[in-house]
Order: sequence, then C-alpha cells, then structure tokens
Amino acid sequence: MVDLSGKKRVVIKVGTSNIAHKTGNINIKRVENLVRVIAEVRSSGREVIFVTSGAISVGMARMNLTSRPTETAAKQACAAIGQSALMNIYDTEFAKYDRIVAQILMTRDVVSNKERRQNVKNTLERLLEMGVVPIINANDTVSLEELDFDENDTLSAMVAKLAEADLLIMFTDVDGLYDKNPAEPDAKLIPVVEKITQEMIHAAKGKGSELSSGGMLTKLEAAMLAKEDDIPSVILNGERLEILYDLFENNAVCTVFV
Repeated sequence: MVDLSGKKRVVIKVGTSNIAHKTGNINIKRVENLVRVIAEVRSSGREVIFVTSGAISVGMARMNLTSRPTETAAKQACAAIGQSALMNIYDTEFAKYDRIVAQILMTRDVVSNKERRQNVKNTLERLLEMGVVPIINANDTVSLEELDFDENDTLSAMVAKLAEADLLIMFTDVDGLYDKNPAEPDAKLIPVVEKITQEMIHAAKGKGSELSSGGMLTKLEAAMLAKEDDIPSVILNGERLEILYDLFENNAVCTVFV
C-alpha cells in the first residue's frame, strides 16, 4: 500500500476523452462533476493545478468538423476557437464553488528557457498562494508540432516538476497500467510500479481514443519524467471522478508509480 493521503500539492491531468463526447462536444455532465470534485479536493486543503486537453476537439465541434484536421493551420485554428470555449466553461463551473481560475498556455520553450521557466514557476507559486486554480494547456495555436508537446501527459509532468508538486495524477479510460492490453480477458492491473521496464513499455504501446493524441505509453513517459524529481505519479480511471476521494484515502483502484 502506497500512502498518498498526505500529498498537498497535486497536478491533475485530464484527457480529451475524459471531458468530451466522441463528437468533440463537451460532456457537460462530466465537466460539472470533474469541477465539483476538484473544488472539493481544493477545499480539503490541497493545492490543485489542473492540466486539461480538449481545445482542438472542442473547436472542431464548434466548426462542425467530423474529422480531426491534418493541416497545421487548421488544427491551430480549431485550438484557438476551442480554447476560449473550454475556459469559459471551466470559469463558469468553478465559480459555482467560489473558486477563481487562471489560464496558462505553455510551449516547450517555456521549459527550456531559464528565464521563462522561472517566470512560470513564480506565477504558479503566486496563484496557489492566492487560492487560485491554475488551468494549463499546451499553446496549440502557436506551437510547432514537431518541436512542442504532442500530447498533454508530457506537459503535466513538466508542470509537476516546475511546481515542485507532491503528486501527479493522470486520468485515462482504464483503471491503470496492465501487464497486457486491458481488453484481453486475462490482463492484470499492476497496482504499484517501482521501475518501468521494457516489458511495460511494449505492453503500453498503442494510441488512445480517436479524439486524443496520447495513450498509455505517453503516461509512462510522463511518470518517468516526474520520477526524475522524485514525484510519484498515478494513473486512474476517469469514468468515476469521485475516485479522487478514494485515492487520498488510499482506497483507489489505480496504478501508482513510486
């Protein structure tokens, strides 16, 4: 049993499949529930940094596109359209619980540039001191895909390192890391991982949902990044968002990377 009850500063990452329908439209009920749970976690005394995907898919839905654009400019346009809609929804929902949110859009040069990196660290620290919930996404509108974050699992690990977080939580659509494809009947959940092996990496290969750009492999990479700074990571199922309560009571079905 890994004790996570004392973790105070947490980064919570959700993927597109956790907050949107397959059409790309926001799953309002799911987002309402997500915000309620995060607000309650914040009210328990924990500091929460929220990393969200979904801007491109929401923009696609707004523009009635049935498939993800392949042209860079089209994807960036969808991100610009979707990001404002996404933040409007989060701002409205968090306000119901008297929580103020702040938007931070990041590109990889923010992490690699010493001065920009420090600016982000300072901003995050001050926002948390003020009781604000920072909401972070990749700045897909200006990013270069071949040089920047191609998914937000990596971004969430970078944010955890910048914020000196106590825990990185990544929601997905399965209970955690399995020893093989979880669709296979004899697949077994791995509850605790002390070392990521080549066998785990091989079993994790494969893309996520049609709307997402990541999968289990990118979550393993994020866990390895977080481990560089001794930050434990958790992969757990976003189908029942109240599982966050179970997590901090050490009762969640999930995978913990220690």
